[in-house]
Amino acid sequence: MARSLNKAIIIGNLGSDPEIRSTANGGRVANFSVATSRSWSGRDGTQQEKTEWHRIVAWDNERGPKLADVAERFLKKGERVYIEGEIEYRSYEDKDGVTKYITEIRAREMIMLGGREGGGFDGGEAPRPQRATASSGGGAKSQSKSGGKGGDYDDFPTLDEDDDLPF
Repeated sequence: MARSLNKAIIIGNLGSDPEIRSTANGGRVANFSVATSRSWSGRDGTQQEKTEWHRIVAWDNERGPKLADVAERFLKKGERVYIEGEIEYRSYEDKDGVTKYITEIRAREMIMLGGREGGGFDGGEAPRPQRATASSGGGAKSQSKSGGKGGDYDDFPTLDEDDDLPF
């Protein structure tokens, strides 16, 4: 049987603070929207722009990631965020019996990119991206890409000036 892939990657700004709810069985879920924009020049040379809104759902997993907790603690309206997940379509009937259709992205990974205008950092040092991952078998990871003295980059070798470079 052939494999298939359902993957969405969004980089945009939060439209509002996440809405956190608890389910009957004690689970927690965060719902929020992320705006992405694109711009282009029209035929007449005028600048055009279009903004798309994406509904994001981030669940706490009892055996692993706590994405709803991370969203509640760290995500705020206007902040830039990277979301990776799956596109999910669902429908429901409203109170008048009308069928409504919803398209959402079920988050598996979130990276807070920081640096919204007027907040986040003082301009002296660039903000460090923070990551929360829904990976199988592990807890939610919240880490800095360049945490502390080098973080994830400690594994890269450093070159001395006397080293022979192949280019």
